[in-house]
Amino acid sequence: MASESSTPSPVPAGEVVTRFAPSPTGFLHIGGARTALFNWLYARHHGGRTLLRIEDTDRKRSTQEAIDAIIEGLDWMGLDYDAPPLFQSDRAERHAEVARQLLEAGHAYKCFATPEELEAMREEQRANKKPLRYDGRWRDRDPSEAPEGAPFTIRLKAPKDGETTIHDRVQGAVTVKNEEIDDYIILRADGTPTYMLAVVVDDHDMGVTHVIRGDDHLNNAFRQLPIIRAMNEIEGNWPDPVYAHIPLIHGSDGAKLSKRHGALGVEAYRDEFGILPEALFNYLLRLGWGHGDREEITREEATQLFDLDGVGKSPSRFDMKKLEHLNGHYLREADDARLAALVAARIGEGADEALLTRAMPVLKVRAKNLVEVAEGAAFLFANRPLEMTEKAALLLEGDARSILRKIYEALRAENDWTSEALEATTKALSEELGLGLGKLAQPMRAALTGTTTSPGIFDVLVLLGRDEALARLDAQAA
Repeated sequence: MASESSTPSPVPAGEVVTRFAPSPTGFLHIGGARTALFNWLYARHHGGRTLLRIEDTDRKRSTQEAIDAIIEGLDWMGLDYDAPPLFQSDRAERHAEVARQLLEAGHAYKCFATPEELEAMREEQRANKKPLRYDGRWRDRDPSEAPEGAPFTIRLKAPKDGETTIHDRVQGAVTVKNEEIDDYIILRADGTPTYMLAVVVDDHDMGVTHVIRGDDHLNNAFRQLPIIRAMNEIEGNWPDPVYAHIPLIHGSDGAKLSKRHGALGVEAYRDEFGILPEALFNYLLRLGWGHGDREEITREEATQLFDLDGVGKSPSRFDMKKLEHLNGHYLREADDARLAALVAARIGEGADEALLTRAMPVLKVRAKNLVEVAEGAAFLFANRPLEMTEKAALLLEGDARSILRKIYEALRAENDWTSEALEATTKALSEELGLGLGKLAQPMRAALTGTTTSPGIFDVLVLLGRDEALARLDAQAA
């Protein structure tokens, strides 16, 4: 797949093209997933294309496992792409070609400074409390002054006068003095390209028109624009992209998002927390973008409504409780057979999807995630004798077991095994015994499920079926 995608397809004039460009040094974390979502929605809203680029030039830290996890996470969220993934590592020769073009046209130069010289330069800058920047010592020197055969890097000859203003679609007008941008390396001494060069060349070759990314990349835009503008001078048809730098996501306490806040891979929300993809899609959409007071927005509505004008300038705060609240809404909306399959996979061997599908309307009604649904369904597949929780065991103390015997006898005589008939029979017994319905329901729940929480007790009886329900009551009755 990598080799097939190394040469991007031509882009029709006037078409919006966005890209998501993760580095496969880790899984698809929550911030990256939101960036991917915003790029996908902007392109879909404008009838354009969205592309995926895997920035795997850091060969030591990039792993196939991370690449697979990123692609799987995007697929799980329903973010499809309009071409196979482009792998940056396939394109090193193309990046080097552009570096040589810049060198030949005088927009870049060879730098023969040794690592020792550069470290001494930085030490001096530190001592004088100056910014750590390359001092341009080879910017105007003749390469013939270097020893024959000496290794060299290629540095961009960045503009030194004036200033550059970017009219960012989220941040507004942002201006930087050109003297603040140093002559950074675009091609290393071993001939490999640096990140700054590779990103610019790939964005151009992929036809990217809108660069939508985290605002931690805003400074990079000012370093990348000189390459774009120099190549536009050389070749033409290297337009500036439209930039939109999105504020980062913070934790609930306002601090930088970390693992303790929820900065985990998308797969953790799916596997560990039981979040549905449509819930995460909706939550990330609303994390930094808004449309009035609406909280619940479907994929179709999001595609119609999303634009960059709705993206705020302030960092968003990740709130797991809000995500779970939204997830609860989508659980109740979801197809029961689909949820049954997801829960069966969590329960494992012995799970009956048909039974889970029948049970789902009562299992999902109060649940916030699939973990809770699976826990709530566990009683359906428990073997006798049931393992009791500590609280459930307390409900069977005192005269509870003798009450259970009376419940067992009353229900065994019931021929209509429906929740309505079972409720009527149990209520009649409670009146006969002069006890509130709760005094009967609590030991029943413990005997039937081994816990103190479950769906409605009459739903539990029906779902277990007559024989199993009676057997469980009988096992605990005195």
